[in-house]
Amino acid sequence: MKKTFWLLLILVVLLVAAGFLYWKLSRPVPHNTAVVSHWPTPLPAAPTSPSLNAPSGHAPPTVAPSEPEIKKEAPAREPSFVLRQGETLDYSANVTKLNNTVADLKIIAAERRPSTGKGFWHLQAFAHTENPYRMVFPLDDQFDSYSDAGNMTSLQYEMHLDERGQKVDSVERLLSSAQDPAPAGTSAARVPPGTRDPLGMLEYLRGVDWSHTSEVRSPVYDGRKLYEGRAVLVGKSAAVTVPAGNFNTTKIEIHVMDNGTEMKDAHFLLYLTNDATRLPVLMEAVLPVATARVELTKAK
Repeated sequence: MKKTFWLLLILVVLLVAAGFLYWKLSRPVPHNTAVVSHWPTPLPAAPTSPSLNAPSGHAPPTVAPSEPEIKKEAPAREPSFVLRQGETLDYSANVTKLNNTVADLKIIAAERRPSTGKGFWHLQAFAHTENPYRMVFPLDDQFDSYSDAGNMTSLQYEMHLDERGQKVDSVERLLSSAQDPAPAGTSAARVPPGTRDPLGMLEYLRGVDWSHTSEVRSPVYDGRKLYEGRAVLVGKSAAVTVPAGNFNTTKIEIHVMDNGTEMKDAHFLLYLTNDATRLPVLMEAVLPVATARVELTKAK
């Protein structure tokens, strides 16, 4: 069963990099996904990532090796952006043809956990529908990403979903080697080296030096399926007005490839501030019937 149009809006901030448009309410049990041939060829392997301490209730998974990102222009410069622990970004999600806020969204850089090597980030996102839409489709979802601190490749991705009274908890360890077993209490998703989840992809795009880079590509796993994300620089000085204020931004267009074919149902745009914070102040999904806007309301 396909999700309603406004439910897509709720998830766009989380899935902007992955770019999928539909979601099943009865989600299948996570399973191993084979690496498909159209993924970009990875660069030389980065050092093996540290072990990950899983959240309470799950055994610590074994971290798979991670790879650096694939860039059209190489080598990339060391990004000047540094993610701040505790950063909290609040958003409102709207549709151009509706007068009310459809959902409230929050993205948190919860903590950077030290380990051997570079450590990893625990990133979180929360989505809640607002009235009057909540009366039709109550939704309270939480997403947890554990991403390598060096390149934001995903180590573990979790979805804790509560939609219309149906609760689903999914914990998946992202493994790039067929020899790595899934830890106890989790399922394994077999992915190409360098794969990111939607939250890790968003933070990764914030760290790209767009003054010297015109395009980056990365495999993206959305908790259900693998995609190839292609982010292209389309503007370096785009004026944006959102509830949080007026900003001069870098405009990035997101293309999503599914099995080598670009998805045409939606057109994604990301706007990052042209300062050291690289705040994602606006995310848009231009759909055939309307435009969904996810606007920053507060940053702390």
